Amino acid sequence: MRAGIGFDAHRFGGEGPLVLGGVVVDGDRGVEATSDGDVVAHAVADALLGATALGDLGHHFPEATSHGLDSLEALEQVVAMLGEVGASPHNVDVTVISQSVRIAPHRDEMEQRIASALGVERGQVSIKATTTDLMGAIGRDEGVAVLATATVV
Repeated sequence: MRAGIGFDAHRFGGEGPLVLGGVVVDGDRGVEATSDGDVVAHAVADALLGATALGDLGHHFPEATSHGLDSLEALEQVVAMLGEVGASPHNVDVTVISQSVRIAPHRDEMEQRIASALGVERGQVSIKATTTDLMGAIGRDEGVAVLATATVV
């Protein structure tokens, strides 16, 4: 078993909805990103890539070619890359860090969508949230960040 850590953050202000874990959690406030800006999917993908020493998300999906990219599809492609080296996701643990985004109403669907993209059971995916108690850029509600850990077998 191997473990990896992933992180992603985006500034609020982009056009379109805020998508986390493949779920629209805020229809009025998106993030600045070339893809759909799904920081949950991005952090999980980076954690998986790190666990298997396959580089990072930016290496496999450069900004120049990721315009409009569906992050769950990218996550599925990362899982396929893991398969090519004989690995598969075992579990992921995700922490959404935001002063204002509330994931509780969306948690079940987010966990199910991530689990589906990974090809694992929902019980192998945990998504939770915290704030920075008004400290820093996140505390000023300038954006959203995600920290993810993943294990692969």
